[in-house]
Amino acid sequence: MNLSKRHKRPIGIDLFAGAGGLSLGFEQAGFDVAAAVEIDPIHCAVHKYNFPNTTVICASVVDLTGDEIRRRAGLENSEVDCVFGGAPCQGFSMIGKRVLDDPRNQLVFHYVRLVRELRPKYCVFENVKGLTVGKHKQFLAELIKALSKAGYDVLLPYKVLNAADFGVPQDRQRLFLIGARKGEAMPEYPEHIGKTTVIDAIGDLPDADGFDELLITDSVPAEFETQSAYARKLRGLDADPEDMGYRREFDLHILTASLRTEHTDLSRQRFLETGHGKTEPVSRFHKLNPHGLCNTLRAGTDSARGAFTSPRPIHPFRPRVITVREAARLHSYPDWFRFHITKWHGFRQIGNSVPPLLGRAIAKQIVKALDIEPNKPSETLSLGHGDEDLLFFDMSKAAKYFSVPNTVIAQRTRKTYDKKEERGGANA
Repeated sequence: MNLSKRHKRPIGIDLFAGAGGLSLGFEQAGFDVAAAVEIDPIHCAVHKYNFPNTTVICASVVDLTGDEIRRRAGLENSEVDCVFGGAPCQGFSMIGKRVLDDPRNQLVFHYVRLVRELRPKYCVFENVKGLTVGKHKQFLAELIKALSKAGYDVLLPYKVLNAADFGVPQDRQRLFLIGARKGEAMPEYPEHIGKTTVIDAIGDLPDADGFDELLITDSVPAEFETQSAYARKLRGLDADPEDMGYRREFDLHILTASLRTEHTDLSRQRFLETGHGKTEPVSRFHKLNPHGLCNTLRAGTDSARGAFTSPRPIHPFRPRVITVREAARLHSYPDWFRFHITKWHGFRQIGNSVPPLLGRAIAKQIVKALDIEPNKPSETLSLGHGDEDLLFFDMSKAAKYFSVPNTVIAQRTRKTYDKKEERGGANA
């Protein structure tokens, strides 16, 4: 070991944090994520639950300054090692209409502004592959130029990385830009580490349809055996020597995030008749190949755009779509990580996030450039400090909790849910 390496955890700030896929990846690489900025109060509540040591700032980047983020995170006199995040990407997506002048693209330049104001040693920008094609190349060039004016050299050529090359059992390609403050050592993009299959990820999970309780709640006690190395690490049965994150208090005998989806008998029959890796012709759902990769898990639209759920893959052996927990496994989230109790929010939180293993691969390169020897904390964190209500908030309650207007995110018209009412509204 290089004795010159510092033995402390570098400080990271997550912009556009969502539920925290990048936060978790950076934590697992050895970072302390001091602050997470997210505009959606429900996502903020889930992030706060999973990262009890992180200051969650429920606000738009448009309305924040670097000094305010520092103040709220208690970082007034501390240097920030990395600012990372991916601005909302619907304006760039290769799915549907692509428009360079999408008003949401202003958020990318507020990302650059906050990088300039926070002056981290490194910055990481993540977005969809669509940003690298057609007219969007010009936008990307403008972004790189803006980072240069802010005092950052960008590692070129930029890379589109597939999560499947970094141990995630999902075909998911994302653009990454890595910037280094002028004068800092330039990191490298990570090397491929190998592939994992669908069956490795979800083959051990019990069938949610076998539990009547999962019609009204997302969690149930369950005993099951786990054999694959990938799943054993995510379940917490085997230590992951590459994971430098904090331990969480977690009961591995409880199956979480597994609210059932009810299908008609006809749909179930069609699902059974669909071959692995094929698309069911009526629903247009993709049926997972147990020995292959999951197709890209997508978030669907938000409330303001109709609250449509993106098609969920069909389980490779069960006549149903996958559960949120199965999606989380296919995204490389550990089993202790919790999501909002509704399927709609849960799948959006997964589909909008960077798979933690992919985030970890990038963050490890930043740690290497910082010349820091990562260390595993001895502290064990209590999820949400025991406050599971954070996972049950509707928009009104979440907004009140974070003292923001409940109109900050347009709401879908839904029956509200309350854990104290036998969690009866959870079936969403």
